[in-house]
Amino acid sequence: MSAHAPFSPPTQRLFLALWPDERVRAQIAAHADQWRLPNGCTRYSPQDWHVTLHFLGNVDADRVPEIAAAVNLPCPPFELRLDQPQLWPHGLAVLCAQELPAELQALHAQLGQTLSELGLALETRPYQAHVTLARHAAAAIPPSMAEPVLWPVRGLALVESTRDKAQRYRVLCQYGG
Repeated sequence: MSAHAPFSPPTQRLFLALWPDERVRAQIAAHADQWRLPNGCTRYSPQDWHVTLHFLGNVDADRVPEIAAAVNLPCPPFELRLDQPQLWPHGLAVLCAQELPAELQALHAQLGQTLSELGLALETRPYQAHVTLARHAAAAIPPSMAEPVLWPVRGLALVESTRDKAQRYRVLCQYGG
């Protein structure tokens, strides 16, 4: 008699995000270029920049169509102003929004309700809209004076974290915009 490992269905590591267009990426790049980053720092590439709305974690792959359909919610247009360069714990260099637009707060809450109804766990920390620019950046020096990134938000995306350094993230679905 041989012992077999129990079957584990395939999973995908998912999150919902605001996904920038080329114009916004150019603004983020201009901001990121003003940071003094230490040796050994891992700067994110422009194709990886985004603002996470909700991190879903590992989800059974067969649930992706259900999730994709459920999060197809209206996204009223608004402008996100990223204007606070910060160093976060664990060596993260980020660009944050000092103020969250009411539309973003409502979208975040509505998506959270939808995800809860699907039985998915939500982050318990307060929501902080930000773009991660680099990791291993504890000794980085953020710019003291920088133009804000003005992001006209028109939609959101369901994204898979690939665990592939060449293409860290893959957009599965885009909504709005």
